[in-house]
Amino acid sequence: MGKESIYELDGRVPLKKAIPLGMQHVLAMFVGNVSPLIIVCGVMSIPAEQKAALMQNAMFIAGLITLIQLYPLGRIGAKLPIVMGTSSGFLPTVQAAAGSYSYGAIMGASFTGAILEIILGFFIKPLKRFFPPVVTGTVVIAIGFSLIPTGVKFLAGGIGADDFGSLSNLFLGFLVMFIIIGLKQFTKGFASVSAILIGIIVGYIVAVFMGKVDFSGVTNAAWFSMPQPFMFPFEFKIEVIIPMCIMYIATAVETVGDVSGITMGGLDREPTDREVGGSVLADGFGSAIAAVFGVLPNTSFSQNVGLVSMTKVVNRFTIMTGAIFLILAGFFPKLGAVVAATPQSVLGGATVIMFAMIAVSGMQLVFKQDMSGRNGMIVAIALGLGLGLGNVPDALQYLPEWARLIFAQSGIVVAFLVAAILNFILPKDEKIDIAE
Repeated sequence: MGKESIYELDGRVPLKKAIPLGMQHVLAMFVGNVSPLIIVCGVMSIPAEQKAALMQNAMFIAGLITLIQLYPLGRIGAKLPIVMGTSSGFLPTVQAAAGSYSYGAIMGASFTGAILEIILGFFIKPLKRFFPPVVTGTVVIAIGFSLIPTGVKFLAGGIGADDFGSLSNLFLGFLVMFIIIGLKQFTKGFASVSAILIGIIVGYIVAVFMGKVDFSGVTNAAWFSMPQPFMFPFEFKIEVIIPMCIMYIATAVETVGDVSGITMGGLDREPTDREVGGSVLADGFGSAIAAVFGVLPNTSFSQNVGLVSMTKVVNRFTIMTGAIFLILAGFFPKLGAVVAATPQSVLGGATVIMFAMIAVSGMQLVFKQDMSGRNGMIVAIALGLGLGLGNVPDALQYLPEWARLIFAQSGIVVAFLVAAILNFILPKDEKIDIAE
């Protein structure tokens, strides 16, 4: 085994090295994986016992579908280091439906939309010609820039925190950030590639001594419990299904962008048709299984794309160890509770860097093209409208509700649509022969 195995998709890596690198990915996505369900359970007043079971199911599903992305089932899966988890992109749509419809209706719509995404996955090859690097690169940049404010909110203590922006939160966040920067820039080998993990662990320990870690969740969590399917019988309401299906199309586009970010950031190449199609199929397949277990749709996690871009660690075996931990956390809730106790300010110090690295990956993809004419115009307008409307959703307040739920909540969707349409209608730049 060569010493560079962690930088290759395949190859054996010792467990003592693989497990810490896999745990980096778990720490990067854990809070984001359970937060959407926590929010929805609060909005719909779901009992505490069912809420705890849904958290457990979310960990199990994320680990299972990550395994399928790493080691495909036939065409389902990209065979890439893609980490899956509960999508927060569906939150506005789900919250809008929660006022009038049951959780079973939301799960029925989730299952229906998942079938649509599976169908999209089979037809991604003929559709891919509409997604050249100037389009996918723009989507990756939009993903990174759209997530950076979330990273900063984490760093300040997390949305809704009583001590949001406190000096203690900022201290923890910047401590983690400085540790990561120092390890990445001034060390080599394992310390460098494990910089995120080491930074978060040090931040966690310091937070314990500062009294900022709440272990009550660990105390209350069960030692062992089986994931529970069919907690909420499906209902099929067309009013919920339509907006959910539209959001599935949007998240399929985001997954295409994430795959491009991983291959560009970690493998220095564009994704193949097989990888893109497999990733979208796994998104749909995983979301269908998630609905059976009462979990919101699953999608690729962009913070983990940033982690791959930053560390260049793409070895599937190492990330598989993180997936196994997630599955175990689905059976042993106390494991998950220990990770869930990580203060958001500690995670923020890492996520700000990782989200920014996603944007850098997109820039690398875009700037491999000639940006002097048509391509530069496409990127400028797509990012201008996408990020602008994403940050000023009230600009679309007079659109129909279904349109607002899609376009006013996600700069990523707008950036994709604008880039794809302009790429289709704008004439190619003419090559001028200077010898004439």
